Amino acid sequence: MQRKIGRYSKYLRPITITFDLFVLVALALLLLPISFQTVFFYLYLSFSWIVTAVITKFYQVYRFTKLIQIAQKIIKQYFLFALNVFALNGLFTLTETYSVLGYYLLFSGFIIVATKYLVFWLLKLFRKYYKGNLRKIVIVGHDDLTSNFVKFVTTNPDYGYALSSQFSLIQSHPSEIINYCEENKIDEIYLSLEKTTTKQVGYFIDYVDNNLKLLKFLPSKKDLLSANLKVDYYGVIPVMPSRTTPLNDPLNYFIKRGFDIVFSSLVIIGIMSWLTPLVAILIRLESKGPIFFKQKRHGLDYEEFNCYKFRSMFVNDHADIAEAIKNDPRITKVGAFLRRTSLDEMPQFFNVFIGNMSVVGPRPHMLNFTEKYAVKVNKFKARHFIKPGITGMAQTHGYRGEIENDTDIINRIKYDIFYMESWSLLLDLKIIYLTIKNALKGEKKAY
Repeated sequence: MQRKIGRYSKYLRPITITFDLFVLVALALLLLPISFQTVFFYLYLSFSWIVTAVITKFYQVYRFTKLIQIAQKIIKQYFLFALNVFALNGLFTLTETYSVLGYYLLFSGFIIVATKYLVFWLLKLFRKYYKGNLRKIVIVGHDDLTSNFVKFVTTNPDYGYALSSQFSLIQSHPSEIINYCEENKIDEIYLSLEKTTTKQVGYFIDYVDNNLKLLKFLPSKKDLLSANLKVDYYGVIPVMPSRTTPLNDPLNYFIKRGFDIVFSSLVIIGIMSWLTPLVAILIRLESKGPIFFKQKRHGLDYEEFNCYKFRSMFVNDHADIAEAIKNDPRITKVGAFLRRTSLDEMPQFFNVFIGNMSVVGPRPHMLNFTEKYAVKVNKFKARHFIKPGITGMAQTHGYRGEIENDTDIINRIKYDIFYMESWSLLLDLKIIYLTIKNALKGEKKAY
């Protein structure tokens, strides 16, 4: 099952961030004196822009964001960014006048702001007139909350919410609503919390977590006062998503993707360039067959991709259906060493570089295992809200390798969901450190 929401935004926002950084550096090259033309200055511009964007939430602009909110973000962003640029000028007591930097900030600001508003308006027109980038929704509940929300989505087509149906929990059982969502490929469910029981809420939460859908609550004033969830406003209507993760923030996604590209590039150039031919010789000396082993795995949004490894087994007919076990006769002598040291996973840095995987994330399983546990283990599919990783929190806490019982997979899911909801760059660095440490000292389930 594939989640077909955010069709363009997940690509548009990283492109927008890259475009803004390009404008800042390109105009610095064109407008600023020669004394500014240093790699350090360009890095400083990029770093200070990203840091201030984190503070101001400059890139957290959604289809329901108001124009005044965008203006507020722009003012905060450029005020803090200008302070950083002028501070650097003063710190190094450069002889150039402040007017030069003023013109630079003015022109770069005009291009970035104009582009930001242009993209925002073009998307609105695209959704309103061309019916593109739409999200099919259902509304559950029959009260003032849902009446106001129905009116909002039907009178604001530029927001891109296509109302498929409205249900009342008095007349329809949650299972009927869920069947409708399945049959009509609904993207989002909006659930009124007015007169909704905890059991009913839990029913919908389990469904969206297990099927890669989105659930959002329409809260009453009482719910707003007692809730710890993030609150968005569609016009004046409060809406609370049932699950939020740090990587939903486009800037966090950009930072993680940037780290993945840099880290994988360093590994590919610095290690894979000489390791690959060496391992290739050792593999071919012991057994016939390809150097690389390619296998389908489920990734982000449950989409399939080819996952690469160094071949560690004799060529066999069960490689795609049976995981490795202790003393597995299929594993070669060279393969045993590669698996024990985790070197067999190194080609996955190519997956990271092209964007199928991340350095850190939930480990992907074989397709038949994924289908098996998606039915058997609650919230298993929730781990596919983010990209799979070469290593992950579960693997650094003793849950790698063979799945011997249900406890193993359940604990993996707990660690994966915790990582997804608690992501930070520092957490990624810690997991990478623990992975290297465990690989050097050896792990009992590394077979």
